[in-house]
Amino acid sequence: MAADCHTPASGASQREEARRFLDDYDPLGDDSALEKQNSAAPNARSDSRTTPIPKAQLATLCAVRLVDPIAFTQIFPYVNEMMERLHLTEDHSKIGFYSGLVESSFAIAQVVSIYQWARVSDTIGRRPVVLLGIFGIGLATLFMGVSTTLSGVILARCLGGLFSGNIAVIHSVLGEITDSTNQSIAFPLYGLCWPLGAIIGNVYRSPLMGGLLSNPATKFPQWFDTELFRRYPYLLPCLAAAAIAFAGCTYGYFYLGETHPNLQPRKKENIPMSERRDGSFEKPSEPASVQQLLKIPVVRALCLSGAGLSFIATGFDVTFVLFCYTSLPQGGLAFNATQIGYALSISGLISILLQLLVMPIVLRRVDHARMYNFCMGLWPFCFVLLPGLNIIARWGALDEAVGVLAPTTRALVWLGIGVILSISRTAALAFSVSMILVKDSAPNPASLGVTNGIAQFAMCLSRSFSPAFASSVLAFSIGHDFVLLRYLWVLVMTTICFLGTTLSRRIAEGMRQSAIPPR
Repeated sequence: MAADCHTPASGASQREEARRFLDDYDPLGDDSALEKQNSAAPNARSDSRTTPIPKAQLATLCAVRLVDPIAFTQIFPYVNEMMERLHLTEDHSKIGFYSGLVESSFAIAQVVSIYQWARVSDTIGRRPVVLLGIFGIGLATLFMGVSTTLSGVILARCLGGLFSGNIAVIHSVLGEITDSTNQSIAFPLYGLCWPLGAIIGNVYRSPLMGGLLSNPATKFPQWFDTELFRRYPYLLPCLAAAAIAFAGCTYGYFYLGETHPNLQPRKKENIPMSERRDGSFEKPSEPASVQQLLKIPVVRALCLSGAGLSFIATGFDVTFVLFCYTSLPQGGLAFNATQIGYALSISGLISILLQLLVMPIVLRRVDHARMYNFCMGLWPFCFVLLPGLNIIARWGALDEAVGVLAPTTRALVWLGIGVILSISRTAALAFSVSMILVKDSAPNPASLGVTNGIAQFAMCLSRSFSPAFASSVLAFSIGHDFVLLRYLWVLVMTTICFLGTTLSRRIAEGMRQSAIPPR
């Protein structure tokens, strides 16, 4: 992470600055830093009334947010098949290692750029950073479609990750256009973007569209049997994903406004002034440094717990795909890419239902820190229950070598998949809750971008090596007959999940130390 450019000259002055910063951080009520600035306005609304949501801004934000999950997940259903096409190894069980390497490269590149994007947005504004990132993702996705080597695929994923590092800036925009009276509506709607984008990304290989966009030269020779699509079998889905990115960039150019509180176009005489406790006035505050933010207990807790959440959630997604792809004798389900895409689309649909029907109610009635802890406590069950699917499948397999199941067994397997994915998507609601907790923990409006930046940095850092770690542990486990080694991946990932629940409890403790009232 880049060092802050406003470091004090001496240790004493640095400690004094940090002390004054933490003193100023003490909340003046139940509102977050952003809401305190809004409440200082003469015409501020009463807390008993719901602030109208800026619908155009929110719709635009959701449109550009769709691009990241499409770019990140569209490779998941066919990444194992792609690695086989590259002829990287003759050992089928080692495919997972290369798949994890490709999947991790996106997040590694995102880690490198995420904090820098947040700092740049504090200087030039949120709008240009968001638009540049979306346009870059489109270009990287196009490059992905014409890559025929492992190095080319990894480079394309890295470029996509670099440009998608603006995710913290997008979260900041959401925090700047909402407050505590309307966030129970806005955040679930925004939360729909990831599962919806994942469905769109995975639909390229799922029965929902009959696998229309992958391998078009083979499936639709009358239209796509050309040298271009025979050589690049995944170009068409990448073209579709890039078109969505460019469309989102165009839409954002016309409808996304600048939201940074210090960069709003105002007349000189209307520059907002914030009142201090002693009755004096000062100009809007400057963004806090990383060192200052990490001195706040709740910010530290959110970074640590967010890293754990991202590692576990990404690890489950990768493990689930590889588990489904693994043959029955080796402990998996022997699914093809189409069946995997179908399962991932079901996962996205479950997420949409939870965001629409459950999240608005829960956010209004349940303390956010407690809800976050509950979601984190569900992750161990996701990994523990997965091997049961293999047991059911092998029990009713008509041909275990190729994975042909009896109709009743197939129904039971898909029912079990639905249950496990429902648990995992409920646990993943912690991401939406985390965005609200980060927003509430920002010490002042100008620091929201940096606060989101370091929180997302921690998440993306763990997500960068989670796929490689999870897929490597699973690939190692399935090569053994000894039961403890065969299910080593379950033991390792479950243990990490329990450690994650321990980290999540620090958020409530940090809120008490920072004097942030529970919500």
